Amino acid sequence: MLVGAHEVEVFEGARARLEAIAYRLLGSANDAEDAVQDTYLRWQAADRELIETPEAWLTKVLTNLCLNRLTSARAKRETYVGQWLPEPVFAGDRMLGPSETVEQRASISIAMLTLMERLSAKERVVYVLREAFGYAHGEIAEVLDLTEANCQQVYRRAKQHLATDRRRVAVDAAAARKIVEEFLAAALSGRTDSLVKLLTDDAVSAGDGGGVVFSVPRPITGALRVARFLRTLFKPSEAKWEMVGGRPDLFAAVANGGPALVMAVGDRVVGVFSLEVTADGIAAVHAQANPHKLDRATRRWATSERGEPLAGDW
Repeated sequence: MLVGAHEVEVFEGARARLEAIAYRLLGSANDAEDAVQDTYLRWQAADRELIETPEAWLTKVLTNLCLNRLTSARAKRETYVGQWLPEPVFAGDRMLGPSETVEQRASISIAMLTLMERLSAKERVVYVLREAFGYAHGEIAEVLDLTEANCQQVYRRAKQHLATDRRRVAVDAAAARKIVEEFLAAALSGRTDSLVKLLTDDAVSAGDGGGVVFSVPRPITGALRVARFLRTLFKPSEAKWEMVGGRPDLFAAVANGGPALVMAVGDRVVGVFSLEVTADGIAAVHAQANPHKLDRATRRWATSERGEPLAGDW
């Protein structure tokens, strides 16, 4: 069926919300864009006169597309080279969606998106729609063709799987910059003890190079081990510059609602270090260096007001 101006307007009015749902479900901005585009193609082909509530219809179609992608992604990640981490998204990007409540902010953090990988596809959908978008259990049940009681059970199970003692600290842009400045100063100092002071005892460091850029195959745990690794990682070398295509500048930024250290060669983002901050210190450092997961970040970075680098020509 042909899509008129009104139908296009209806879909475009829902696009930002659909992108935000898809990103939280898939942990990938590129995959989220594809899922939303596929949703539009189904909207285009549908008999729209029979659709009473476009928002509910679009949400259900998108969710089912994401469920299929999650199932496929699980199989692919069994052969993924090294660790898999979500794709970082900078502050101001509409794909991050609503972030007014604690639950909404938590649902876009790299730490939570990583943690959600332990959920089943259905658990992830229920958790995201409930926590981040405030859908009632009855509405989610209709999306997933479940009973409301079953939906509530799935939600409780998801919450149990995601339970953690860590309490993230909400930070604004100024606080995020200060945290990144302290982290970078310690990392560049060459002193292990400087880093240990910033980390929690059970701190974790994980990196995703996607088999394109070198990264350690498994997470590193414990403040001392993480500090030693970061001290070595931030020691400049010709080999590192060659790997990323030049000597990067280092910037402070906010990604997924938290402090982030950005490595950029010119307008190209080559690495994003997302810091999970708790009341006790930095609990996790998630380093995304897979160039296939930095396309959207690079596009936004190229047109953003990034300020002066914390360190130039690292």
